[in-house]
Amino acid sequence: MVALVFSGEMIFSLPYHLLRYFRPTVLGVFEFSNADLGDVFAPYGVTAMLAYFPGGVLADRFSTRKLMCVSLLMTAAGGFYMMTLPGMLGMSFLFAFWGVTTILTFWCALIRATRSWGGRFAQGRGFGLLDGGRGLAGASFASVGVLVFSAEIGPDPSLATAAERATALQMVILYYTLVTLAAGIAVWWWISDDVPHERVRSSSAWSDVRAVLGTRSVWLQAVIVVCAYSGYKALDNYSLYAYDVLGMNETEAAAFTATFVYTRPIAAILAGLAGDRFGVARMTIVVFGLLAACWALLSTPAASPDLLMMLYVNLLITILGVYALRGLYFALLEQARVPLPLTGAAVGLISVLGYLPDIFFSPIAGRLLDATPGVGGHQNCFAMMACIAAVGLMVATVLNRETGRQPDPAVSA
Repeated sequence: MVALVFSGEMIFSLPYHLLRYFRPTVLGVFEFSNADLGDVFAPYGVTAMLAYFPGGVLADRFSTRKLMCVSLLMTAAGGFYMMTLPGMLGMSFLFAFWGVTTILTFWCALIRATRSWGGRFAQGRGFGLLDGGRGLAGASFASVGVLVFSAEIGPDPSLATAAERATALQMVILYYTLVTLAAGIAVWWWISDDVPHERVRSSSAWSDVRAVLGTRSVWLQAVIVVCAYSGYKALDNYSLYAYDVLGMNETEAAAFTATFVYTRPIAAILAGLAGDRFGVARMTIVVFGLLAACWALLSTPAASPDLLMMLYVNLLITILGVYALRGLYFALLEQARVPLPLTGAAVGLISVLGYLPDIFFSPIAGRLLDATPGVGGHQNCFAMMACIAAVGLMVATVLNRETGRQPDPAVSA
């Protein structure tokens, strides 16, 4: 589980952490607008979407160790290219490349290994530990990244020249590249090369695909992941919100976002344990309800910078809620009655749809922010998120009614 947690977070550090924690600096160094940055990230979503389903088939049939190790090494190679600070076309190709390396031979293998670890009655615990551990790892490495950035740019970022900002960002990119390489080494040494016996089956890949496509609960789970993952993508704008609305400088905004990530292990693990106790779908309903209410409030004129305490409380609740959902939504596989040998195929289908926000969310949010600079643009983004959370609440309610809490032993064994 330690190797799964470490590699599961570091594989996404280059394409995600830089944009989440150092967004104002990335915009300045690369000379991108918010819309440009959204357009650069969109190719990642396209290639990732194409990779999810075949990645699920691979995960059901090949060694987890080899698949994940190759992914980490190739992703790190992209980091060395990013250090050259390519233009918009080069960055678009890089993110398209990362869409393949982080998904095709990694994501479904990670989820399948975690489900096997959790067994029939500890899915919440397994996925809570995975995402909670990933959150702790991400926060820890992000904090070190902020220290690296601060050491390069100096105590007052406003006095730094464009060249000093670029150098500071390059050092952060190098740091995340080396950590990703280290994760690849950890996977090679710590994860067994054995292929679980249930992967060797007489059924064809196409029969697995047909079985998954005909399962209604899998489609409902996919919509839940769309809504939950949109919330996770929304966190990418929180450092910019701190900069634009809360009055922080670039270093403070990065530190603010990195600090809140330390809540991820608490939220994910507690949500997972509560899901095992009260039902994963029921907990998903509760969390979506809280998110819809908080984002709706943040979208109103009442959420002005004059009411800082109210803003901080609502931001904290949404951050906790987003991280709680990450500890829950793949734990729904057992309640959705997906047979263990079909986990890879099911995760592939769920991910194809569930991670569509990688394609559409950043471009839409970027345009909302650019159209109404400052607090107004952020309020429009929060309004969009309130609507998405409401959809997630409704779909989770339907799934809970159709499946109930207890897994069906006939198909879960």
